[in-house]
Formats: sequence, structure tokens, C-alpha cells
Amino acid sequence: MYINCHSFYSLRYGTLSLEHLVALASQHKVKSLALTDINTLYGIYDFVKLCKQANITPIIGMEFREQNELRYIVLAKNELGIAEINKFRTAYNKSKAPLPLIAPDFQNCLVIYPLVNAPKQLKAKEFIGIHPTQTNLLYQSKWSILAQKMVVLQTVNHSTLQEYELHKILRAIDLNTILSKLSPNDVAYANDTFISESTLIDYFGNYPIILENTQYLLAECSYSFTFTKPRNKRHYTTDKQTDMKLLRELAYKGMQSIYGNDNIKVLNRIDKELAVIEQLNFSGYFLITWDIIQYSNSQGFMHIGRGSGANSIVGYCLGITNVCPLELDLYFERFLNENRKSPPDFDIDWSWRERNCILDYIFKKYGSDYVAFCGAISTFKYRSIIREIGKAYGLPKQELDELTRKPIEQQNKNSITYLIHQYGQVLEGFPNQRTMHPCGILISEEPITQISTLDYPPKGYGVAQFDMHIAEMIGYDKFDILSQRGIGHINDAVQLIQQNKGITVDIRHIPLSKNELNCNQFLKTGNTIGCFYIESPAMRGLLRKLKCDTYKTLVAASSIIRPGVAQSGMMQEYIFRHNNPDQFNYFHPVFQEQLDETYGIMVYQEDVIKIALHYGGLPAADGDILRRAMSGKTRSKTVLDDVKNSFLTHCQQKGHPKALSEEIYRQIESFAGYSFCKAHSASYAIESYQSLYLKVHYPLEFITAVINNQGGFYQTEIYIHEAKRAGAIVLPPCINNSNLESTLTDHTIYLGFKFMLGLSQELITTIITERNKRGQYSSIANFIDRITIGIDSLQKLIFIGAFQCLAKQKSELLIQARLLLVHHKPYKAPTLLQEPIQEYQFPTLSRSVYEDAFDEIELLGYCISCSPFDLLKTKFRGEFFVKDLPNQNKQTVRMLAYLITTKPVSTSRGRMYFGTWIDANGDYFDTVHFPDSLASYPFLGSGCYLLLGTVTIEYGVPSVQISKMAKLPYISDPRYYYKEQYTSSQMDINNKNKLKIPQHRRKFNVQ
Repeated sequence: MYINCHSFYSLRYGTLSLEHLVALASQHKVKSLALTDINTLYGIYDFVKLCKQANITPIIGMEFREQNELRYIVLAKNELGIAEINKFRTAYNKSKAPLPLIAPDFQNCLVIYPLVNAPKQLKAKEFIGIHPTQTNLLYQSKWSILAQKMVVLQTVNHSTLQEYELHKILRAIDLNTILSKLSPNDVAYANDTFISESTLIDYFGNYPIILENTQYLLAECSYSFTFTKPRNKRHYTTDKQTDMKLLRELAYKGMQSIYGNDNIKVLNRIDKELAVIEQLNFSGYFLITWDIIQYSNSQGFMHIGRGSGANSIVGYCLGITNVCPLELDLYFERFLNENRKSPPDFDIDWSWRERNCILDYIFKKYGSDYVAFCGAISTFKYRSIIREIGKAYGLPKQELDELTRKPIEQQNKNSITYLIHQYGQVLEGFPNQRTMHPCGILISEEPITQISTLDYPPKGYGVAQFDMHIAEMIGYDKFDILSQRGIGHINDAVQLIQQNKGITVDIRHIPLSKNELNCNQFLKTGNTIGCFYIESPAMRGLLRKLKCDTYKTLVAASSIIRPGVAQSGMMQEYIFRHNNPDQFNYFHPVFQEQLDETYGIMVYQEDVIKIALHYGGLPAADGDILRRAMSGKTRSKTVLDDVKNSFLTHCQQKGHPKALSEEIYRQIESFAGYSFCKAHSASYAIESYQSLYLKVHYPLEFITAVINNQGGFYQTEIYIHEAKRAGAIVLPPCINNSNLESTLTDHTIYLGFKFMLGLSQELITTIITERNKRGQYSSIANFIDRITIGIDSLQKLIFIGAFQCLAKQKSELLIQARLLLVHHKPYKAPTLLQEPIQEYQFPTLSRSVYEDAFDEIELLGYCISCSPFDLLKTKFRGEFFVKDLPNQNKQTVRMLAYLITTKPVSTSRGRMYFGTWIDANGDYFDTVHFPDSLASYPFLGSGCYLLLGTVTIEYGVPSVQISKMAKLPYISDPRYYYKEQYTSSQMDINNKNKLKIPQHRRKFNVQ
């Protein structure tokens, strides 16, 4: 009887989870149940499993709506019907066209129209749905004659009146209105709930034909799904045998190139892996990944293959990954083994600039009907949903702000506030919107619409309506096509080196950079700002504490910096043991036997598995569950709890002390969701070395690339500081020397126009295009004649110094610009004889670099013509500098420094902070701020601070524990103030002791 049921995947409409829906059906002893979510089949595979467990026959369909209007409900008779629904809905998702009023002629589906939208002529498989409250209409002859084609349409959308209120709130949020303005058409009926079958039979007792038709519909639908069937594209070539032949040839060819012909150990490892790959039918997966890499290489793109796939020597020989598994003792079973039920995955990174090219290739090569992104669901977050519920109740902004900013106990308590928080708690974690997995690609053997409807976000790639967990459950192995800016740094730096120096750097040749002597020295001292993954303050401090000067140490550092290791306390223990290898005891002989390389510390996911198996005695299957829980790939915490209980039980049976076993599991638990597999860390370490090699040997090209990619841990101004430390002259954007991105000429970096605030992309493109077409700009008049520009944008270009190449003062340019624009005529094509440009004579106007600095702060967000220290009112630069700290252990120091970044950490005493700073000499150091200090001396935003604290040196690395600090004032903005005595004489480039006259903004007169 229940042919129209909504779950909460009917987004912002339904209120029932799939579990709740099936449980209600079980309570009502329902034998057949249809899930017909609005415009989606998102939850169908979980629904099928839940129904099978409850001994209910699952029926799958979709409710097609256009805005608020219900057009028709379509039920699939079988798998072919599902494909028809998917194909139909996908076409309209793609075209964005409105749904037709009449359903198409489905061959394997049944269609139910609501009474108000029923067409005059019904096809054989079409019916009219009638709600129990509409039975009185059947006394009218125009409806009674249609009873032969009618079915019971008792929609199930919610279960209680409270949930009905929740439904209305969801509708108000979706329609961006308040509850009181919802119309009847905007919402479901209040009685769209489960009504017992006996009650429904009573409603339609006078019309047995309607009940019979409904039973007929249910009997006609017999959807079943095979969950164990592999659904990826099976073969890269024509069949499995040909695939294996090609894969073997490629692996041997790569082996010869890397290892030579007579390495028996490598050959045995390759043959072992190939046997497993063949047994598990993953040859196509390897070859498709190889094919994508071949295309990438043909385009000159750089990639990084990481994740557990780097455990495979076949992947290494195919060029998919760049880590030698034998060098780091990486075992293939971590990636693929006979007992592993989950699919393998190669995580492949490209530059953020090039990823779309790779995606285009995949969709074109394998067909857009067969390729899609994996889907995902974004959920409501408590703080944001509270505001949305408050809007639905019509609260003003002030009260909305109070709801989200004040603790609950401090809020105005009334019935509305109570309801808002009550429904907010219910909606937290509720599905909100369908979205896409950021990198997971599915390449299917059959058209994906056989399995799922596709959504089409703005980029135009199809997105399946199921998430990565469902993908795995129904037989898909995703390809992770990722992007990161670190590769962009490397790519762009290599290109700049070729352009500027004529040197070709084969950065893909791993031995070039890995363990290179100068790179290791930079690593050891933490001189790694700008380098992928190793530039954060915490990572630089760790490298210094480990005195990291080898590849293997960097691999370990890449993992122990992760929160899981740090939170367990094992990071500090690792540092101690690394520096004092003879001053510690292993937890247990098993730790010495299995984890000798990492001093008995669990650093990698593999280490945790080793301990679980060898210390705890867990079965291999539980070890894999534990690993997946650590990767965040399990959806149930109860699974992890079950493994924990099993672990402790096995430990007890093996006679281990209970306290030791609980401590070991505490360490294991802290890894959940954060730890790296060793191969992943090794892949990151390779990329870190590649970027570090470029920083060491080609610092200006590298840092220019980092600036242009706008990626990294720090703000752009810090990378500009690094450029200056490397010997660069950094200048503001220039009309004749800058492009969209920054340019490097010899030792001069001209910032790109994209770094300017408030300048339109269209204007930037016009300036560059015109210059490339007709040559450089010879004067401001020439610029205005060639570029259509308003006074506001022109002034910004003048203020930032974009006309510096014309050797004119800003003040002169501003006056000339205004005079020219007053009489400026629209651009016309050049003639043989050009009218001469009128020249003006201007008095010489004094100007301070301070004015330039404040212009830069306004238009870039930071100054480049001077240091922030030069803008301070005080000449004091501190009593101690970074270079002095190694000799000041446990001493109190007073320093003056510029704040770079802060990191908050919650503790039992409150929130503490770590700070990173630059002193007046340009050197970096770190500080610690405990809650009691912060209570009296908080951070007050970016700027220069006077710091008082105690130096602590740990493993040779100093930091300062701050007891007091105060933000220091800058000089008044000289562009607005007449009377400011500038005492930092080295900064005044004209008439250093004269009072300054503001040259722009307020007045242009000269006194």
C-alpha cells in the first residue's frame, strides 16, 4: 500500500532516515515498501539492504517534481526500470530544462499521477494516485469512471506532528521564507505518515478496484541488485589475458629502466604482485591508471602518485608512483592482497592548473556516459542551522547573532529559543545538499545511468548520486584524481629556470634531489619555507629537533607530525628516542622486533597493524578493519569499538598486563583518521625534496613560483620576505613589466596584477593584451589613450606604483591623469599622423617612502617598499634577536617582532597559542602563550609586538614562553596627516627633516 515514501534524502523535505523509515514499516508489518525520494535515487542501495534485513520487499522509484509541483511518481519494475528513471532524470539535470507534464513512455516502469495533474488519456502502465482524504471525490462521475486506473497514494514523509513541524522548517529554509508565509502547496499534508493497512482498506472499502490496483503495482515490481558484482571498466584492452600481457610487458620494461635486467629480488616481487593482480582482476585498474599517467607525461605535466598504491613495485615500474617499495620495506599486501575485500586506490596529484586537463581526458577517453565523479552529501552544521531555523521563525538579525554567538545559558530563554535549539539538535548531521567527492572518479563498465542518476554542477562533469562508501559497497573502485599547489610550485619553478637561465632541470629524476647534500643541510636547519609539506612552523621545528638530514628521517617526520601521533604523545617520545637511541626501553619485545626502524614507536598505519596482529593477536580481518578505521574509511564507530574489545580480550588471553594493553590501544585509538601509511609519507617526502632542491639551487625562480601559485602555509608577504632574503628586489605591479602573475627578470620580481585589491580581471586582461599587441606604454597619456579606464582604477594603478617605469612621481601622475581624463576622447583607430600629446610642467614634489608603504598596505594588504619595523613610531628593535637565543636558555629576553601566524590549542586550562614571528633582522622564531598570559596580554591582530618571555631550548631549538606582550603602534598615515615628524631618517628619500605635505587622497595643491 505504500508506494510513495520519502526519506531525508528528499532534501529539505523528508524527515525520516532510511533506518527509521524501514523500522516504521516493520512496526506496521509492511510486506512491500517503495522508496520514492524527490528527484533522486540517492539512498536506494542502503534501503535495499535494510529492507532485506527486515524481510520487506524493497520497491524503488522516484517522485518527479518541478519546483513545488508533483508531476508524477515512477516505480521501477526491475533493474531496467531503474536505468530508465536514471536516464530520464539525468537528461533534465544536464539540460536544466523543466520536466514535461506527461511522463515518457517507460518500458519497465509504472507511472502514478496525482489526481490534480492526471492527464486525460492514460497509457497501460499509468495510474492515478488518490489520497485517502480525496475519496469523497469519487462520488463525482468524472472521477468514478477513472477508478479502474486509480491506486492508493498514501505518502509517507514524516512520523509525528513534531516531525511535521521539522518538515515545515526544512521547507522554509529551502524556500528562504518564514514559516507563516508557507503556502499549502509548499508543504506536505500533516497526515502524510504511516497509516496502518487496515485503516487504508477502510478508507477505500467501497472501491476494492483501487486496492487491487495498488496490490498489482506492488506485485509488478521485483527489483533486485547484485552487490558483489565488480562494476569498474573491466579491461583496458579487449580481455583479461591481453591486459595481463600488456601489464607484464610494461612492468618488465620499467624494471629494466630502473633496476637493470638481473635484479632477482625485484623480478620476484614483480611476479608476486602480478599474480595477485591477475587473481583479483585488477589489471584493468592498473592499466587505466597507467594510461592517464601516459597522457599526463605526453603533456609535460608532473604528477605525484601516493597513498597505499606506492606500496606496489608494479605501480613504481609503470611510473604511477615514485617511491621504491624495496628501499623502504613497503609490503604490497598493504595495498592489495587475496584477503582484502576493499578496493585498492592510487591517489594521484597534479598541479591545480592541470587537473582539469586530466579530467577532460578521462571523460573524453572513456566516455561521459561511463565516467562520473563520486557523489557526497553535505550535512547541516549546528551553528549554521540554528541561524537558518531562527530565520524561519522570523527572528531579527540581532537575535540571530545572539543565537549563534552566545552560549545557550546566556541567551534569552523563551519558547521560540527553546524550539530553535531543539530542532537544531535534531537537524545537526541531517542531509542538506548533494555535492561531489573532491577527487573520486568512477570509470564504469556499463553506462553509469544503469546504476545512478547524475547531477551536473557548474563545471559540467556528471556526479553520481551515491557516496564513496556506497560506491565501494556496490562494486566500484574509484580513481582519486587530486590537485595541489605544491606541484604547481615545482612546475612553474622548472619553467622559470628554463626561461631565465636556459637550464633544464629534470625534477622527476628522483636521485637528483633525494638526499642531496645541500638539501639535507637546509632540512636540518628548518630552512624550508615554501616547500611542500615541510614549511609549517611545527614541521620546521620538528626537522630541527630531529636534525633531519636523510630521506628516511624525513619520511618518518612526514608521519609523526600528523595529529594522531602528536596527540598520543608519541611524537615527543620519537624525538627523544631519535636523539637518545641508547636511553629508552621498548614497551614490549614485540615492539623491538616489529618497530625497530622507528624506535618502537607506532608512526605509520602499518605499524599499528603490526602491533595489533603481533602483540594483540588479532585476526588479519580485524587488523584491516582497524586500518580502515584509522583512515576514516569506516562509517561506524561501533565497528572500531568491537575491534577494541576484541583487541583487549586477545591481549588478556596472551597474558599481557591490562594497563600496558590499554595504554597501547590508547595510542592506537589516537591515530584514527590521521595517520599516514608509510608509502604515503614516502611520496610526500619525495615531493618535499623536489621543492627543496629548487629552493636551494634556484631560490628566486622557486619563490616566484610559490608567490604565483598563492599556495602554502603562509601569507604572500612572507614569501616576498623569503624572496628578499634570497637577494631579490621586489617591486609592485608595473604596466610594462607585470603580467597577471609575477615576473622575474634577473634579480627583480615584479608582482603580478592579480595581487592588487580592487582591480577587475577584465581591466588586467585588457592592459596585458594591449601591451602584447602594440608594445609598451610610453606615457600615462599613451596608456589612457589605449586603455578604457575610470579614474578610480587609474588612481589605484598610480598609487601602487604601476607607472614607475615612466620615471614620474606619483603626485605628478595623479594630476596629469585627472587633466587628461577630463578632456579624454573615446579611443579611435590609429591614424598616420597622431595628434601630439600635450605636456605639462609640474613642480618637484617631495615624497616619503612611508606614503608608498601605506599605499601598498591599502592595495596589496602588506608593504614591500620597506619593512613593517620601519613603520613603527619607535626606533627600538629589541634587546635580543633570534641569533642570540641559543645562548639564552632559561633567561628572560625582551624582543621586538612581527607576527606571522598563530596556532590555537585547547587544553584543560583553556586555550593556549603557538606564535611564529620575524625579528628585525628577518629571522624566524616561535613563541608559546599559555592561557594565563593570554588573559592579560592577548593577540591583537597582525603587526609588530614587544615581547617579554623566557627562552626554552629543546633539542637545540629555542622558543620563547611569553609572559607579557604589547602591540606597538605604527606612525600615522602620512597620506592624510600634515604634521608627523619622521625620525627613521633612513626611510625618508626626499628632504629627510621636512614636514610632509600629503600628495593625494585629500588635496592635490602644492604649498
